[in-house]
Amino acid sequence: MASINPYISVPAKVEDVIVETPTIKTLVFKPERPVAFEAGQFIELSIPGFGEAPFTPSSSPAVKERMEVTIMKVGAVTEKVHALAKGDEVGIRGPLGVPYPLDRFRGRELAIVGGGVGLAPLRALLFALFEDMKSYKKILLRYGARTPSDIVYREAVTRGWDKGIDVMLTVDEGDKDWKGNVGVVTTVCEKDKLKCHPDSGVAVVCGPPIMMKFATLKLLERGYAKKDIYLSMEKNMSCGIGKCGHCRIGPYYACKDGPVFPYDRIENEPRIWD
Repeated sequence: MASINPYISVPAKVEDVIVETPTIKTLVFKPERPVAFEAGQFIELSIPGFGEAPFTPSSSPAVKERMEVTIMKVGAVTEKVHALAKGDEVGIRGPLGVPYPLDRFRGRELAIVGGGVGLAPLRALLFALFEDMKSYKKILLRYGARTPSDIVYREAVTRGWDKGIDVMLTVDEGDKDWKGNVGVVTTVCEKDKLKCHPDSGVAVVCGPPIMMKFATLKLLERGYAKKDIYLSMEKNMSCGIGKCGHCRIGPYYACKDGPVFPYDRIENEPRIWD
């Protein structure tokens, strides 16, 4: 069987657009042919006549006929993506990069820490875990958002996922209706709020760089081994295949050697949190 050309996109149509928060939307794409991916991998999403950018699918890896991508509006390409409507055509190139190593997670307790739109790739991971729940001792999710209105997948995290896994949410600023924790995400990683077993468990972190930095430091403080903390390092992955050099992390390329890295592999590289 001939290999797939990594430079060529699969045509896809927008099937639905879901508004998650004032700045975040989930787009549902139906590709011309099935696109298989593993949790943690990313795709290059192209808008004909404008350009492309990397995004991590947020849907279940078990579903290949459709793909969901959750995107925050932060720049020119994402503004164009947010303007897409049902029936619009795009291109999907990939999947690309290194996925979460589920084989290393099986049989262990898994603590997942996310912030903001970083819950998107973690959603794909959770769907993959849900397919084989009996293989994991326990799954804990700690997620932080700026305000209650900024919580992504709010229905799922408040009324769905908490029935199968240990979920705790926090916001930087509450409102009159918020009854949960108030504080940055590390406040729900303290011993009284994250009852875990760092000596034998695995942790996964995904979110804004500053959040990932302090969440990683907190997990190290709790006793997790550096090799057991997995980070999703989504740098400027322009080409997606290690040719342009924009996503360098020391000797590594986030697009080709990552974006999923164990912390001990990159801890000594400069400016990893930029």
